[in-house]
Amino acid sequence: MALAQQIEAIIQGLANASYLALPAFIIAANTDSQISIFEIIGIIVWLAAFAMETIADIQKLAFLKAMKSTGIKNQVCNVGLWRFSRHPNYFAEWMVWNGLVIAAIPSWLALYQQETVVVCGLLGVGLLITSKIMYTTLVVYTGAVPSDFYSVQKRPEYKAYQQTTNIFFPGLKKNGK
Repeated sequence: MALAQQIEAIIQGLANASYLALPAFIIAANTDSQISIFEIIGIIVWLAAFAMETIADIQKLAFLKAMKSTGIKNQVCNVGLWRFSRHPNYFAEWMVWNGLVIAAIPSWLALYQQETVVVCGLLGVGLLITSKIMYTTLVVYTGAVPSDFYSVQKRPEYKAYQQTTNIFFPGLKKNGK
């Protein structure tokens, strides 16, 4: 297990220092002094998503503290944002990255004046892949699916929670209520 954790940490470090940093690299290449509407939207998305992730984490911590203080174990956190998604913190983390991708669009477009069409095309594909990779990672590899797997084993009521609450995207209960 220790080796697996070390490998995971190395992979995440390499990802953060390479393709996940792509939006920041593209934004940093922009020499335009004007702020575009896409940059404003991207910053708003980033801030809102960061706030949502923080709120979800605070709600989960408060729930866990309340359960510990009452001596109740293995309960399903379905309060606050957790009523609308089984993993609102993962969804918000993905939206943080999407905010950066949106903010990078004007910088990416400005690169057409400096770089070849091929380079700009590859950078555009890279921006889209950043969003896709984060989604896949947060749902399949390190996030929602593995978390659900262990939660079903630890919490008897989690199966019912899965049947009524979206795994990733926030929304109304699956039965429409």
